[in-house]
Amino acid sequence: MSRVAGRTGASRSGGWHHAGEVALRALSAVVGGYLLAHAFSALSASLLPFSRPDRVVAGALLAFPVWCAAAVYAFGARDWRRGVGLPLALALAMLGLAALLAEQALRP
Repeated sequence: MSRVAGRTGASRSGGWHHAGEVALRALSAVVGGYLLAHAFSALSASLLPFSRPDRVVAGALLAFPVWCAAAVYAFGARDWRRGVGLPLALALAMLGLAALLAEQALRP
């Protein structure tokens, strides 16, 4: 008779599950968003048609909205796996492409 109304053992463990998902989404928003923003900045420094200093500055400035979009997506995705996996996959793809275009980034 000491049960609280509406609370069972399953709902208490579900609370830890939910807290873990929120923690993973927050970690994805901060770390994954930073990684995605860094990858976007590196790729845009290779692809933008400006002089080298302007490409770097423009890439860095355009990376902030990318970071914000990644954070919004981390919490807006239906499943925590999507919220963590998609920004990570995009960041790895962008970093790979930026590594392939590294010689182009050295142009004046």
